[in-house]
Amino acid sequence: MSENKTVTFIITRQDHPDEQPYEETFEIPYRENMNVISGLMEIRRNPVNANGEKTTPVYWDMGCLEEVCGACSMVINGTPRQSCTALVDQLEQPVRLAPMTTFPVNRDLAVDRSRMFDSLKKVKAWVPIDGTYDLGPGPRMPESKRQWAYELSKCMTCGVCLEACPNVNSKSDFIGPAPLSQVRLFNSHPTGELNKSERLQTIMDEEGLMGCGNSQNCVQSCPKGIPLTTSIAALNRDTAIESFKSFFGSDQRI
Repeated sequence: MSENKTVTFIITRQDHPDEQPYEETFEIPYRENMNVISGLMEIRRNPVNANGEKTTPVYWDMGCLEEVCGACSMVINGTPRQSCTALVDQLEQPVRLAPMTTFPVNRDLAVDRSRMFDSLKKVKAWVPIDGTYDLGPGPRMPESKRQWAYELSKCMTCGVCLEACPNVNSKSDFIGPAPLSQVRLFNSHPTGELNKSERLQTIMDEEGLMGCGNSQNCVQSCPKGIPLTTSIAALNRDTAIESFKSFFGSDQRI
């Protein structure tokens, strides 16, 4: 029966960043257990729309195809998510695909996520190295801290939480939930905490914690189930302590 069954994709397309978006409908053969990515691959193999007209293949980003790289994020039936794990059988028909609106569109479903990556650079979301030679065993992280830090490390910079957050938009400089959560992650690292004060100072403004409205859309939409709002709450506490240290002076010798 599945041989004659088809699936309808209504895709919001855009040929160039400066051009206007438009919708194009495709009818593709149904296959059992197919996901949105496999549907897009079928369109790429045979780029003919529902009117039988030849068209250009739909452009989108993808990498791992197993919800690890975060590249294939898009809005599916109004919800930002990963297209590689979006099973067609579990989606309302017709399936509507659109690019995320938080980021500029490059073409069709592919967006430019430089805004998020620039924010990660701003908060120094990395652990600096002390050289290129072997320094021996590093400091050990307590198991209780390692467990929640591992949850934060699952972030794949997919941008879904920024798309779901109402405070991340073209009129706001708010860096969003993912970069904030990475601040907490790298501040928890035994070596990364050497830059803890610098990271906290960076997020103590409207671009940082002050931009969060606590809508909690981010934690609901995160494909990895990362406790983003818990991180933001913890950072509010950390920045409060940092403010007191900055005002009264720290008792730590430099």
